[in-house]
Amino acid sequence: MKFFLMLCCVVVCITAHTQSRRIIVTVSDDNHLPVTGASIELKNAAAGVSDSTGRYIFRQVSPGPYEAKVSMQGYKTVIKTGVLKNTDVSLIIRLHPESHTLQEVVVQNNSITTRKKEAMLNMDIVKAGFIQQHLGGSLMQSLQRLPGVKTIGIGSGQSKPLIRGLGFNRVVVLDRGIKHEGQQWGADHGLEIDQFAVQEVEILKGPASFAYGSDAIAGAVNIRRPPLPAPHSFGGDVNLIGKTNNDLLGTSVNMYYRTKKWMTAARFTIQDYGDYKVPADRLYIYDFAVDLYQNYLRNTAGRETGIHFSTGYTGNRLKSIFYLSNIYSKTGFFANAHGLEPRQVDAPMHDAGSRDILSPYQRVNHLKILNHTTYTLNDHQLELETGFQNNLRQEYNHYVNHGYMPAIYPDSLNIPRNLERAFDKNVYSLNLRDHIKIGNHQLETGINGEIQNNTINGWSFLVPAFNQQNLGAYVYDKWRVSEKLLLHGAMRYDHVHLAMKKYTDWFPSASTVNGTAEKEYLVRADNINRSFNSVTGSLGINYNTNRWELKGNIGKSFRVPIAKELGANGVNYHYFSYEKGYAQLKPEESYQLDLGTAYDNSIVRVQFNPFFNYFPNYIYLNPTAGHDYFYGAGNQIFEYAQARVMRYGGELQVKYQPWENLSAEVLGEYIYAKQLSGDKKGYTLPFSPPASVLFNVTYQPVHTGILTNTYLSVDYRITAAQNNIVPPEKKTEGYNLLNIQAGTSFPLQGQKIEVSLQLQNVLDAKYLSHTSFYRLIGLPEQGRNLVLSLRIPFSFKPAVHP
Repeated sequence: MKFFLMLCCVVVCITAHTQSRRIIVTVSDDNHLPVTGASIELKNAAAGVSDSTGRYIFRQVSPGPYEAKVSMQGYKTVIKTGVLKNTDVSLIIRLHPESHTLQEVVVQNNSITTRKKEAMLNMDIVKAGFIQQHLGGSLMQSLQRLPGVKTIGIGSGQSKPLIRGLGFNRVVVLDRGIKHEGQQWGADHGLEIDQFAVQEVEILKGPASFAYGSDAIAGAVNIRRPPLPAPHSFGGDVNLIGKTNNDLLGTSVNMYYRTKKWMTAARFTIQDYGDYKVPADRLYIYDFAVDLYQNYLRNTAGRETGIHFSTGYTGNRLKSIFYLSNIYSKTGFFANAHGLEPRQVDAPMHDAGSRDILSPYQRVNHLKILNHTTYTLNDHQLELETGFQNNLRQEYNHYVNHGYMPAIYPDSLNIPRNLERAFDKNVYSLNLRDHIKIGNHQLETGINGEIQNNTINGWSFLVPAFNQQNLGAYVYDKWRVSEKLLLHGAMRYDHVHLAMKKYTDWFPSASTVNGTAEKEYLVRADNINRSFNSVTGSLGINYNTNRWELKGNIGKSFRVPIAKELGANGVNYHYFSYEKGYAQLKPEESYQLDLGTAYDNSIVRVQFNPFFNYFPNYIYLNPTAGHDYFYGAGNQIFEYAQARVMRYGGELQVKYQPWENLSAEVLGEYIYAKQLSGDKKGYTLPFSPPASVLFNVTYQPVHTGILTNTYLSVDYRITAAQNNIVPPEKKTEGYNLLNIQAGTSFPLQGQKIEVSLQLQNVLDAKYLSHTSFYRLIGLPEQGRNLVLSLRIPFSFKPAVHP
């Protein structure tokens, strides 16, 4: 009898489960854009919050009447009722704002604050509005207002990221979940990202190798996937930009279309700019005097284009989006500072026009094809990301012979006469993740795989060609112990194999063998095969109350030595140096402790994020007493070596908002680094940014008639002198910088036009940035620059088909 009753209970439970259905709620606003963070309540069921696509799914809902309530601060509450039968129900709910003034601010702040509170690492999150307000020549230049974030600037349109003083291959850049792979090792190689196509960026500070593998030793710049357009929407926007310093003109046009389940979007960006100005009319490059015509840097003009296309399907369980982009740029190198030594140039020819691009210059083309697919199955959310990238970078210059190179370029050489160097990299990537919720645990497991093939060309040699394979697996657990306490734990294993290819000179060099003078083709790089294995991990804790946020994280990261560090053997024309790799370098390891504390009482917010970092085997480029005469003009030889390094510092943010329309903010940062062993024991690290503090005052009037989101903002940055250097670096003096931003929005035929204006370097200050590429030759940063940008959105109401 007991067995029979138990059997009946099981049958009833199974029957009830099989009869349960799902209610899928999608929330959007008046512009058909998804609303993130909306509270969704189902009567007699648990409540939820809409995700970045505006969706939340109620699972295992019993058939019968239902009542769904959607609410969000700044919007009118919506209640929908109906009857759930034998099929799933999809509810599309449109929220209408109660106050246009509060609409965007409330949505963004709530979502960002929650994500930052629950993240294991210290994190900054910015949206497209922040980028437009602080628009620089590149994405990273637009982001360097954030504390702890700097750039290695290359002229007016190229830059690469520094996080807490570390950059190059120590910072991972992710674009839609896939590692962005270019030629990260070069200070003159910019980041091939179209900032107009960026909707949201996460800056992760700290040991992020557990999630992204090698190179995330300092952190990551995560360019997140843009939210999908709302169902049955059709629209886009036009961005216009102009700059006075280098006479830049640019536009970016975006369009999207979505039915209920299918979407397509496209964007085209083009920018054209001339030589940029500095507040100086004469420079001294290694004591070589260079006069500047009307303050212009010769041959720093450029052109950039970006083409983007995405299409895909989104259903109740399956979502798959394909993305294609092609970023192309042609930019000149400052003509007086590219080569084996400072040299005279044809000044009348270069000064005849500010927009022409003459030798030396570079062409970079980055092709990217990605797919992101998610599939929801019960308590699992599976994610698959696949990608292909091709990065082609070519440097062009007049042929100049040095050492034993022939005086006249041979016609028989199968290399274009002006192709100095070329790097052609193909990258195949795969990420597979599974998100599982078990009780109070949110588990994430995943594997990452990557194959790289990098070939070289040109009559000059620096870095050998190579093939590289990466494979990693990890597990991450976020355990919600209580409403206030979160614990984090992660573990990862990586295997990397790197095979570098032999390179022999195309010209003979003189040598002496047993007292006899001979000529031979010297081998610059040998075949090298290295395999690396690493286990990394991280532990973290978050404790959040209504006003306090406390965070702690300790972790280990790693980085495999790159081909340049292992096999370089040539002149770096941009540094006037001869660089040599060391084939026996060990993988770089980093141990880091990160802390974070924040207090917020709605009027004052104070946040302090200190860190301590130790490298047992930091890889650095060490200047020696030797000089090269085979391939250069007596350039000093630099060799890669390893040393123990200790670093510490932190960021401080204080925001005071006594009234709704007025706020003041202080952003400070400090980094100290010291080498504890090796030839440079006692010195710091190259490109170590000096301490700085930024003071900001922002006024946002509440009532401005037809104008909305109006603001006037003033930034005043004080940067200390950097006297703690590594020879042959030079000290840089401190400086003060004043920037002004203003903007507003106004309606035009039913659309909201956004206008922003910046005046950068208001006082036309002459200063050197210690993290600038051109700082090495004493070249100051850009002078005064007025930036005007205009965003014009448009939308249509397509016919809705059942």
